Amino acid sequence: MPKVDTADFKNGLSIIHDGEIFTIVWFQHHKPGKGGAVMRTKLKNLRTGGVIDRTFNAGEKFEQAVLERRPMQYLYKQDSEYVLMDPDSFDQIEIASDAFGSGIRYLKDGMEVSILEHNGKVLGAEVPNFVELEVSDTDPGVKGDTASGGSKPATLETGAVINVPFFVNIGDRVKVDTRSDTYLERVK
Repeated sequence: MPKVDTADFKNGLSIIHDGEIFTIVWFQHHKPGKGGAVMRTKLKNLRTGGVIDRTFNAGEKFEQAVLERRPMQYLYKQDSEYVLMDPDSFDQIEIASDAFGSGIRYLKDGMEVSILEHNGKVLGAEVPNFVELEVSDTDPGVKGDTASGGSKPATLETGAVINVPFFVNIGDRVKVDTRSDTYLERVK
């Protein structure tokens, strides 16, 4: 396993700490007036999805977790499991819904997703960062509403609820950033 220390930290780097695999979500080098420098971090546990705050001494060493991302196609839900298919070999796997985290709200039949593996074991799954979905329910737009005039809640075809501008109506397709749950644009 490759070794990394706090000087190598960057967002997205995966490390093994206390027997768990974590991805660095945020980090900050901090030099207090007294004592040695420290590295403050927010780490996401890839098994549980939880985010923790940890402070490490400068120069502390860790094993780097080498993660492999593979594209898969979402086929269907069976009980509490989601069935994915490898587009090359057509092998199917089942993974639990909590592997997707909050992005599961945007999961749609046939969508291409990525699975994260470490040493052949599936750690999680990710929906694309940007998806295009149809608005299935929202209050109707009123004449005179403008693009910069605020927002209203809208339910998408997958059941996810986001805020959209007043001019968006039922049946419109919208582009959504799944990481921040934000409306980006109406799609033609």
